Amino acid sequence: MQEFIEKAQVLIEALPYFREFEGKTVVIKYGGAAMLDEALRVSTAEDIVLMRYVGMNPVVVHGGGPSINRTLKRMGVESRFNPQGLRITDSETMEVVEMVLAGSVNKEIVGLLSQAGGQAVGLCGKDAGLLLASKKITEDGSDIGQVGQITGVNPKVIHALCEAGLIPVIAPIATDAEAGTWNINADTAAGEVAAALNAEKLVFLTDTPGILRDVKDPDSLIHQLKLDAIAQLTKEGVISGGMIPKVEAALRALDAGVRKTHIIDGRVPHSLLLEIFTQQGLGTMVMQ
Repeated sequence: MQEFIEKAQVLIEALPYFREFEGKTVVIKYGGAAMLDEALRVSTAEDIVLMRYVGMNPVVVHGGGPSINRTLKRMGVESRFNPQGLRITDSETMEVVEMVLAGSVNKEIVGLLSQAGGQAVGLCGKDAGLLLASKKITEDGSDIGQVGQITGVNPKVIHALCEAGLIPVIAPIATDAEAGTWNINADTAAGEVAAALNAEKLVFLTDTPGILRDVKDPDSLIHQLKLDAIAQLTKEGVISGGMIPKVEAALRALDAGVRKTHIIDGRVPHSLLLEIFTQQGLGTMVMQ
């Protein structure tokens, strides 16, 4: 009997969070181990569906780099990246990127959410002009092909899906006025979508506990990261590599009115629920 009482207590403790976030939008950047490990794929899908059932509007933006790399390798196409870690995307590579992200990866996520009891709809940024982009200009001026920077977001289709009780799942492929195709960094896309939706939260699922002062020491986690500390931590190399676009996307979202942004460890089962429905939370909260 005590076990059942404890389960009931957990639900009661979550009740204030159910009230607080009812009707609110949470954008989830889905990537890393949470996309690759089968058990984590299931638990993450369950978290997202539960969020929908308690009245929240979860919106998923996903990556898919490992799947793209595997497909390119099978096709005999070399994966190439510039020094900043951006994929050099020529026309041949772009075809594969679009096929994998907007096709197989997107529909796998939709299927997982369906298996967990939700109703999801797969989109890419080309649908209804959701993501508009232009060619990304790199710091060194090098040409990295069809890699884009977002110039606009049209959130009408997302609003319509959320109002219908559906979960949008977005692949970061954008278009332009000439119906071109652009590969967009998924972190950047998530930040822009959160900004356009005026979301309550933006959550990045990663393969680290959050931002660490020392990558070798999990106990060096920075629980709260304020705007005035970001430049110095970047200079020191604490914020580096793939963490840079996440922090930049978080700042973009905050500037647009998103209340909170979080970088959390997607390797922890049910990390989304722990972040949103408990006081302790996980990872690093990036704040103004």
